[in-house]
Amino acid sequence: MTSIDAGVQKLSIQLDGATELIPIVGSPIAQVRSPAGMTEAMQANGRNAIIVPCHVLPEDCAEFFSLMRRMPNVSGIIVTVPHKIPAVEACDEVSERARLLGAVNIMRRSETGGWYGDMFDGAGYVAGLQENGCKLEGRRALLVGAGGAGIAIAHALLLAGVSELKVFELDKQRLDSLLARLLPGSDRLQASPSSDPAGMDLVINATPCGMRESDPIPVVAENLSSSMFVGDVITKPPVTRLLQMAQELGCGTQTGADMYRGVQKLMTRFLLGETIG
Repeated sequence: MTSIDAGVQKLSIQLDGATELIPIVGSPIAQVRSPAGMTEAMQANGRNAIIVPCHVLPEDCAEFFSLMRRMPNVSGIIVTVPHKIPAVEACDEVSERARLLGAVNIMRRSETGGWYGDMFDGAGYVAGLQENGCKLEGRRALLVGAGGAGIAIAHALLLAGVSELKVFELDKQRLDSLLARLLPGSDRLQASPSSDPAGMDLVINATPCGMRESDPIPVVAENLSSSMFVGDVITKPPVTRLLQMAQELGCGTQTGADMYRGVQKLMTRFLLGETIG
């Protein structure tokens, strides 16, 4: 038996002419963990669907969403960096959470053929933190990054009861957008002039910084301490330089994979048609 034959015999997913396509779109895309896990989750729940990674450049984003709308066998779209904010414009309707945040990470086909979007990065991240033993209520947190994932995590942290949330973001437009959306509902939120974690209980990187070996550590590393809990959203590498340093100090940590597991559960339920509060 050839290796190709062996591989075919081991194939356990359903893939035929009736299979629904669910693209996961991003730039870059090679680091995402969703295709295999989400495909398994959907098919385990009786849905003949596969998740397909699609590398779409920012300048082609609008054209991509327009094309997906015209393909009836595309039943959903998973959205990752850097398309979570522009994807809102491709939706005909979004959840209250996504409307507040101005970002979506998941879209499903509505009965009328349009797109309904929601955002689960924040809820999934906080679920992972709690599963990893990180207490949030009454804690002081530093969040680096105010993009689509960052604003969702900021919202979820405030809902979880952190006593103080500082946000550092180099892009003034993104930072201003986050503050404009979330500040009216909380006096515990403020912009941070730097990524210095001194005095914080929780430190989270919600930027792509750390995906490449040449990337700097996204916080003032010398001010990390063993009493802090440190998280990252990056899934590849599985342990970033920030998390490696934190682990060496004895900090509790959360990887991007921990976040992914929480988000995957919510996205699967959403794609199966549930309304998630």
